[in-house]
Amino acid sequence: MPDMDDAYANGAYIDGAAAYPPRWAEEAEAFRQALGPRARLGLSYGPSERMALDHFLPEGEAKGTLIFVHGGYWLKFDRSYWSHLAAGALAQGWSVTMPSYDLCPDVRIAGITQQIAQAVMAVADGSMGPISLAGHSAGGHLVSRMLAPGMLPASVMARLTHVMPISPVSDLEPLLQTVMNAEFGMDTVMAQAESPVHQPKPPVPVTVWVGGEERPVFLDQARWLAKAWDADHVITEGEHHFNVIDALADPDSDMIRRLTTAN
Repeated sequence: MPDMDDAYANGAYIDGAAAYPPRWAEEAEAFRQALGPRARLGLSYGPSERMALDHFLPEGEAKGTLIFVHGGYWLKFDRSYWSHLAAGALAQGWSVTMPSYDLCPDVRIAGITQQIAQAVMAVADGSMGPISLAGHSAGGHLVSRMLAPGMLPASVMARLTHVMPISPVSDLEPLLQTVMNAEFGMDTVMAQAESPVHQPKPPVPVTVWVGGEERPVFLDQARWLAKAWDADHVITEGEHHFNVIDALADPDSDMIRRLTTAN
């Protein structure tokens, strides 16, 4: 039987993995400072302290809003690590919103899904125009779950122009065999219910994105979702789980082009 803890251990197979989080945090802080009043920080969307988001404004009127949901296996990180990734969409005239959410084991994964739905609805209520969603790793799972029937109001679904799960976890059942499940508290029924691969094909353009140098299980997870939804499937050669998101900061990247093109 495969060792699922090893299979889902990303950092163990990335050179210099420990340096990434502090570098992300430093770049994100510098980005927020440079943006000044165009960085609206700590806006509440729900009752808990972590149910808050940062909203970054472009110069001039926004053409749309990109919502980015961070990863960390539903166990760690918050919005403050990723602010610099807003640069690409801002340069294309889109505003960018990044929510935090409560973490396991304080809540279950299903509870986090509901929090992100609240965040998306709050953003929709406070903005006009198209909305795109991108999420990385566990965040890729969470933005995929937004496309489940009935998760978002029809009026919000109608505004979604693109959804991009980046290196997503799309089938949660393998995680039942990891030590992390002590924090998740999932059983088979719960894992299946929270797995986007079991959702019907959504009525919104989807690109499932993954780095070519990622762990085999993440290549599998991306392929499973793309196949289940008959979605676009992009594999970027030479990129691993930690740097596959760098393209979000590049206004000329294909990733940003897809996310900021209103249909």
